[in-house]
Order: sequence, then structure tokens, then C-alpha cells
Amino acid sequence: MTPKEAVKFAKENKAVCVDFKFLDFIGTWQHFTIPMSEFDESIFEEGSGFDGSSIRGWQPINASDMLVMPDPTTVVMDPFCADPTLSVIGNIIDPITKEEYSRDPRNIAKKAEAYLKQSGVGDVCFFGPEPEFFVFDTVRYDTNQAESYYHVDSDEARWNTGKVTNVDETSLNLGYKIRYKEGYFPVSPTDTMQDIRQEMVMLMEKVGIRVEKQHHEVATAGQAEIDFRFLPLVKCGDALMWYKYIVKNVARRHGKTATFMPKPIFGDNGSGMHVHQSIWKGDKPLFAGDGYGGMSQLAMHYIAGIIHHAPALAAFTNPTTNSYRRLVPGFEAPVNLAYSSRNRSAAVRIPMYSPSPKAKRIEVRFPDPTANGYMAFAAMMMAGLDGIARKLDPKKPLDKDIYSLTPEELKDVPSMPASLEESLMNLKKDHEFLLKGDVFTEDVVETWIDYKMSNEVNQMRLRPHPFEFGLYYDA
Repeated sequence: MTPKEAVKFAKENKAVCVDFKFLDFIGTWQHFTIPMSEFDESIFEEGSGFDGSSIRGWQPINASDMLVMPDPTTVVMDPFCADPTLSVIGNIIDPITKEEYSRDPRNIAKKAEAYLKQSGVGDVCFFGPEPEFFVFDTVRYDTNQAESYYHVDSDEARWNTGKVTNVDETSLNLGYKIRYKEGYFPVSPTDTMQDIRQEMVMLMEKVGIRVEKQHHEVATAGQAEIDFRFLPLVKCGDALMWYKYIVKNVARRHGKTATFMPKPIFGDNGSGMHVHQSIWKGDKPLFAGDGYGGMSQLAMHYIAGIIHHAPALAAFTNPTTNSYRRLVPGFEAPVNLAYSSRNRSAAVRIPMYSPSPKAKRIEVRFPDPTANGYMAFAAMMMAGLDGIARKLDPKKPLDKDIYSLTPEELKDVPSMPASLEESLMNLKKDHEFLLKGDVFTEDVVETWIDYKMSNEVNQMRLRPHPFEFGLYYDA
């Protein structure tokens, strides 16, 4: 859509205002709204100014003037506003230099796409994420000097089999609770979320996201997955932001709450975000070949790059302290850095659903949905391209149930970091591959590490954990 077409689209849909959406450094959507009287074609050239000093991870107040430059190709009608509202995603521009702001995640993704073309390897890298999430009936949490706790609840949850009433206390307990690790594909009345998930799907399609399927996920308590069709890097980042926006708002519309936390429930499966990816040049899928799993040698080098840099990639693909509550053995979370075909216990899986060359891709299984999609997708592609450039060898596949192997059998298999701090230290040591083409910058990497250490890792260190009282109170 051109700027002229965007203005026409707004008028045809009787929009009364325009909502500008953009990301903070960590990956959360921010927005402001202007009336239609302020919206014309010139705004796509001139942008709209705002104060960037209060945005997480951005530059200080003495250099706070910023511009958001709307991308006319992202124009849709927002499905949640009471008044007809045009929504547009923007990139952040420095008003003095007119350069794209290096800490804007969408700008990083755009530079990654440009670098792929400059490299000569391919024209486009497609990504297909599978974000999982929980829909709870209620959530409460607090941490202060005297207490620390969280409480989540769901009428579906196995722990509610003995409750006299449902969690909303309006009706009797009618049973059909989902057993732990048995939430995959049950029909109603056990699956209580079908209509809510389908409403999410309908709204995703309304904003242009092509959905492939939706279903209940493995865990109890309303875990869900909605898969959408693969897209080029930047467009996939856009779609993931709409995905989260729609999931959270539909849940709230029904008096429920959705979370993308990787591990909100102890003792059951967490939420991952497996990411399918492939590189194409023109009409040719470059990952298809006659090697292992029907893959090309180029694809093998790409896999090797992912595995080689995975400990550093984790800082972007698994960017929270909670991410490492999921990355433990026993809960379908791939902690061992091996690859295999069909095998969901491997960190990198080669799907075997179809022999078609167009279907050949890899699935990186360790990321989770707290990731900033633009940065995580860009980082994985840069790791893969580094593997191609250096002709890295992924070694032999591990075609076994990796979860059942002993430590002795896994002694030569590298593993994912065990904590956010460890992943950040790995990123500090290994990020040269991200700097190629100025895709990431030293400033971006340093700011990411400093922000995560100061605001997340160190803050967790300062506070006692409730479980510690059970372990040590009587010491």
C-alpha cells in the first residue's frame, strides 16, 4: 500500500483517528494516536515526533526528540478500538541525522534483510514461529519487603478437581479437568478454550495474518497454540506483534488473561516458540537438496551456524530469567544442541511432512515467546549465514530420543545456557557474527546486556525466593 492508498483506505473505512505503533528496545509495542485531521500523505515523509527518553532502553533525555516514520504497507484497521481507528507500524528515525535509530528492533530486522541480499546467499529468509501461551482465569502476584508470591488459576486446571465451585465461584465444579501433560488436542468440554482461540484466529485473519491451525497445547490450565503461515523476516516480526496484541485483548474481552511467559506453571510443560526458517533465491528454495533429511549442504552449514552460536543467541531467543525455568530436561524443551529429522527432542529439527523442495526448512526449537521477534529472527539468520560463510559442519545428526539419554551418552553434545546471566555472558564473548552489515551494533549488544543484567538478573538476585523458606527457614 502506498501513502496515497493508505489515506484512501482510512477514509473508505471511516477512520476517525490513526494509531502509530512501534517497539521499545525490549520488544513491547508502544503507541500514540492522532486525529484524522493530522493524517495525510506528508506524514509518511515527515514522520511524527515524540519524546523517546521514557522508552525502555532508548537514549537519554538530553537527546530525546525522535520521529516515528509510518510504514504504509502495514496499514490495517485496529479490531479493538471503540471508534474506527487506522493502525500503522512505524520505524524510529533520528530527527537530526534522519538516520534509522539503531536501537529500534524493526530497523535491526530491516538491516538483516538487506544484509542477506548483499551477501549474495539469497533474496529472502522466511520465518514461521509457533508461539504458545496460557489463558488463565485470574492472576495475582506481588513482591515487597514482607512477602513474595504469585497465584494463577484456571477452571481447566488439574489442581481444581477438588474445588467445590469453579474459579469464578458462580457454578458447581463440573469436572473434565486437563491432566498434567495431557492437554494436547482434547475436544470440549475438556477443552474450554475453543471459541476463544477461534475468535483470536478470526481477528488475526482480519488484520492480514494467514493462520494455519489452532489447538490446545500440552499443559493444563488453558495452554494454547495458534500457528500462522511463514513470512519474510520484517513482516513476520510485524505479524508476531499483532499476534500477541490480539491474544491478550481477546482474552481480556472474555474476562481472562493471557501470558507468553515460558514457565508460569511448575510441574507441567512451558510455552515455547519453535521457529521454522528457510532461505530462498528467486523461486528456488535453497535448503532443499539430496543430503540428510532432503536438505542441501547450504542448509547443513546454516544449521551448524545456529548450533555453534546458540549459547549467545539465547540472549535474544530466550531473553528472560523465566526462560530458563522452561529450558530444563523432562518438559519437551530442547536443551541439547543437536539436530535431527522428525525428532522433537533435538534443538534443531528437520520437518519431514512433505517431500516437496518448497517445504524444506529447519525448525529451531529452543526459542520462547518472550523473545523480541525482530531481533531474535535477525540474530538466528545472522548465525545461519555465518555458518554458511564459514562452511561450518553440524557433525552427525542425533536420531534418538535425546530426553532419554544418560549424561555419559550426552557428554560430547553441547547444551543451552542454564540461566539468563550465562546467555548474556555468551553473547558478550560471541557477537561478531551479529555485527556484519551493521545489522546489530556494539551499542545494541552492550545496551541489551546492560539492561538485562541491571533490570532483570540483578533484581532477581536481590530478592529471596518463596521456595527458599521451605529449604532453609529451619537451618
